[in-house]
Amino acid sequence: MGLIKEGDDYIVLTDIAGVEDHLGDMDFKVAGTEEGITALQMDIKITGVTFEILRDALAQAKDARLEILGKMKAVIDGPNAELSLYAPRILSTKIDTEKIGMIIGKGGETIRGLQEEFEAQIDISDDGTINVYSSSGAKGDALIERINAMTRDVALGDEFDGKVVKTTTFGAFVELIKGTDGLLHISNVSPGKRVDTVEEVLSQGDVIKVRVAELDRERGRVGLRLADDPEIAGKTAEELKDLKKSGGPRGGGGGGDRPPRRDGEGGGRPPRRDRDGESGGGGEGGDRPPRRRRERSGGRD
Repeated sequence: MGLIKEGDDYIVLTDIAGVEDHLGDMDFKVAGTEEGITALQMDIKITGVTFEILRDALAQAKDARLEILGKMKAVIDGPNAELSLYAPRILSTKIDTEKIGMIIGKGGETIRGLQEEFEAQIDISDDGTINVYSSSGAKGDALIERINAMTRDVALGDEFDGKVVKTTTFGAFVELIKGTDGLLHISNVSPGKRVDTVEEVLSQGDVIKVRVAELDRERGRVGLRLADDPEIAGKTAEELKDLKKSGGPRGGGGGGDRPPRRDGEGGGRPPRRDRDGESGGGGEGGDRPPRRRRERSGGRD
């Protein structure tokens, strides 16, 4: 809405153009619905406007607004249920305040990387509220999902696309979320097949789908299994707990079946030999004659 005022005389203009805005005394924007006004914004070049001017401007704005809404309804019967994926939007989520540093990173490295990757702006409040300002709905949703994944608590039975960050003689350490690793024991890197080294199957930097099979929060230990391991596939968290109580499946230890001992199938100790090289039998020393028992002499004189 515009205004041309000279002394006590004035005229309110509807849908002003650039020249009317430049030469006029007021630029008054009124937004709303059929039910009422939702937003106002006014710029004036004079010292003020009277109540009568404001009343007339709002009345004319209502007539214009209803006219525009009527034209819109003729072609669109209602608003879209969802915004376009490419429409800019503001999204928010809330995290534990103790995990704010996890999103910011050392010297702000993590938050800058997220903003560059998803082409969005991230604002974090002290209470853990995170607002994401994104030019794309799809990228904004993906960023919120990434933030929630980074700050989630690891639970028994959870699945992750983890990155192998270190291999050792006894297994591979897999990063589940930033700051949280789990151990995939060497006995579990290739279900149903024995391997001598982890590197036969995995290398540092590999991304694998794993599942939390054991969890000790007091010690900060996370035992992992491959997500498609038939021993745990499809099992609930409660079933995994029961398996651990019953002694299997193991998240560590083990390495396949132990080979037989060199001394034969029985694995027993070989028979003793006497001084002549003959095998000793059972009982009282084999072929040796029984030892004589020394008779104790009688009392001293």
